[in-house]
Amino acid sequence: MTFYLRPMQRFDFVVIGGGIFGCYAALYLAGKGARVALLEKEARLFQKASLVNQARLHSGYHYPRSIATAALSDEHKERFTAEHRRFVNFTFEKYYAIDRFGSFTDPLQFERFCRYLNIPCERIFEHNLFNFNRLEALYRTEEYSFDPVLLREFYSEKVEKTPGISVFKNTIVDSATADNKAWSLKIKNSGPGVPELRSLETATVINATYAATNAVNRLFGVDDIALTHEISEIAFIASPRFAAKGLTVMDGPFGSIMPYGLSGLLSLSSVAYTHHKISYDNLPRFDCQTADDPRCRPEAPGICTDCPRRPESNAYKMLAQMRQYFSESVRFQHLFSYYTIKSKLKASYIDDGRPTEISMLRAEPRFYCLFAGKINSIYEVEKIV
Repeated sequence: MTFYLRPMQRFDFVVIGGGIFGCYAALYLAGKGARVALLEKEARLFQKASLVNQARLHSGYHYPRSIATAALSDEHKERFTAEHRRFVNFTFEKYYAIDRFGSFTDPLQFERFCRYLNIPCERIFEHNLFNFNRLEALYRTEEYSFDPVLLREFYSEKVEKTPGISVFKNTIVDSATADNKAWSLKIKNSGPGVPELRSLETATVINATYAATNAVNRLFGVDDIALTHEISEIAFIASPRFAAKGLTVMDGPFGSIMPYGLSGLLSLSSVAYTHHKISYDNLPRFDCQTADDPRCRPEAPGICTDCPRRPESNAYKMLAQMRQYFSESVRFQHLFSYYTIKSKLKASYIDDGRPTEISMLRAEPRFYCLFAGKINSIYEVEKIV
């Protein structure tokens, strides 16, 4: 195959991955005067997990068995909210509830947990929208929702216009070599057209790719981190009676309905039915990937929503599960679903935590691996890099 080779370009940092964490890292570094290259495999930024999620701006409630994750969520909530107010839904009523059967947390534990974190938690004993025959306890809480679509528009425009940031979309790393001072990268376009090979040199690489974390780590000759991966579905629904409200039933195999930012839609997820397939390999390896389709491989996962082999929707199962917590007057309609690969640390299965990990995996030249699942924690990069 013939490549068109451009001259070497030099940067202080190369950030791989154009989701919220990669974009924020690039903006933070450029703000310090660094020249940054931001590489994204897809044609647009924010195409995968940064877009396909329940858009919960975590206050900590969701993790009663992981104080560390809960505290980290609450630590950054105030700053994230202040800096992204235009993209946050503050106006809905948010409830957390405990199922009468099978929860890992009881009301006393949850109330003690909320007091420890100093987060609002008011027990509600009557409400005409909910079925208290199935709910052991219901709490009015304070939790917000961010709008991923508006965030994508904001960050996409900002990184494109910020001096010091060069954005390379439809781009993957073809190879990487190093001496003690710098990385030499060959990058190429992953989209349609004639392959074009570029050479980049940088003192520091930041891997912020999420599902592709270990594939990128291996390209740079550093160790894997222990991950699992799940093909996950976020369903979008509507409800005249439950508009501008949210309910999360925890802690165990339950689910959540809440506003998807400022869109007017409700997002629906379920511990039992959101995740369709799981891969315990450190790379996201699934039976729906085929050798003749280069758009999605374990080394370069694709966009599941656009894939003709994506799983059939579990939205009707999620709705059946969640309807039992509502009175008969509440009705829901499934509109559509998004799919993506969700990745998490294997250690998280112990307490269901979602810690943010930013590790320097090589010192000369520097290589950082940034792995995070909660949007509030974008600021953690400032502590390390």
